[in-house]
Amino acid sequence: MPPFWRMVAEGTGGRLWERDGISAAIVPASPKRSFFNSVHYEDPQSLIDSIDELAALYDESGIEAWTVWVPEADTEVAAALESAGHFLDARPRAMAMPLGDLRAPGPDPELEIREGSDFELVSRLNEVAYGLPPGDFPVIGGDRGELRTYFGYLDGEAIGCAGTFARDEDSELVYVAVLPEGRGRGISARLSARALAEAAEQGFETTTLQATKLGRPVYEKLGYGDYGELQMWERRKPG
Repeated sequence: MPPFWRMVAEGTGGRLWERDGISAAIVPASPKRSFFNSVHYEDPQSLIDSIDELAALYDESGIEAWTVWVPEADTEVAAALESAGHFLDARPRAMAMPLGDLRAPGPDPELEIREGSDFELVSRLNEVAYGLPPGDFPVIGGDRGELRTYFGYLDGEAIGCAGTFARDEDSELVYVAVLPEGRGRGISARLSARALAEAAEQGFETTTLQATKLGRPVYEKLGYGDYGELQMWERRKPG
């Protein structure tokens, strides 16, 4: 996850702060969205010892909300964050599979899927799909590294997107979003399957993702296995 957040932070005019196995994405372009201002860590005690410093870092950067991703087994970290004023905001699932196990759905003759690099469109689709105000999903520019994006169209109109971010032998599934009018017909699964099939053709061996409660059944049908809960402990300024 940290390499992906580095790309997001640096590609939106921010930066990645790193020390003692801790990486903190600082994204001033989206100060109210903790998802973009994410913290990951390797050693629980290092994270606990750095909570106050991280809070000062985000405050100095003008960030109103940030979050720490905590594996469910790290109960001491969760307790320390709660004591410091964080609250449990979300419980996504860590999911993964060998790309050879992909179970792609059948085609939808009305759905056209094309690879593209329109990241303004990626942002607009995600904002509408997840109910975010315009501008809250920053547009990624600069060097996007191994990020590839795919768009789905119905009657010539963009209806959804999905992307993959490559790291070593893994292809992480990201930016899966479908507009409300396109839901219920398997568009997210078909977009994801297309992106993953092309990753397999490029020689990648595995795929990982973080799934919401609604997304989990979609990914299970594609062949992903569930590897446990990832808690998002958010800290947000009052008001």
